[in-house]
Amino acid sequence: MSTATTHLTTASIEADPEVPVVRITRDFRATPAQLFAAHTDPDLYARWVGPHELSTRIDHWDARTGGSYRFTNLVREGSERRLEGGEEEFHFFGSFHEVRPDRIVQTFTYEGFPDGVSLETMTFEELGDGWTRMHGHSLLPSFEAREQMLASGMEIGINEGYASLDAMFEAGEVA
Repeated sequence: MSTATTHLTTASIEADPEVPVVRITRDFRATPAQLFAAHTDPDLYARWVGPHELSTRIDHWDARTGGSYRFTNLVREGSERRLEGGEEEFHFFGSFHEVRPDRIVQTFTYEGFPDGVSLETMTFEELGDGWTRMHGHSLLPSFEAREQMLASGMEIGINEGYASLDAMFEAGEVA
C-alpha cells in the first residue's frame, strides 16, 4: 500500500492574530542545498524573486553572517504596475544576521517604508523523495506594518517568484 503525500506548491501565508508575524510555508522539488543557494546566490536570487512584472537588480550582496544586501525591483517594460507617483523602482535592503545551510536570519526593509523593518527567519526542512519544505517567519514592528506588508501584493510576489524558482529547479539551473 502506498501513501500519497500532498505538497504545498502554493505558499501558505498566515498572519498570527496575537503578534505581528507572517508565516510562510512552501514545498519545493529541490534539496535544502538548492534552496539555500537560490536564497544566497545573488545571480540566482535576481532571476526568480518577486512578481513577473518586476525584474531585480542586485545593488550589493554579501550573503554571510554579518553581511548585508540591497536590491532594486524595476517595473518591466509594458507593465501596468505603478505605485503612487508613478514609481518604477522599488529598493530593499537588510542585514544577514545568520547564514547557515539550514537557516537564514536577516532583516528586510522597503526603503519606501523604513519604519517597517522585519526580522525574517527561513529554515529548510528535508521531506524526503526529493522535496524540501521552506518555513519563513517574518516579525514586523507593529500590526500596522504587518498589514501594510500583506496588502502590498506580497502574496502575488511570493507565489509568482516561487513558481519561477520551481521552473529553475526543473530546468536544472540551480546546483
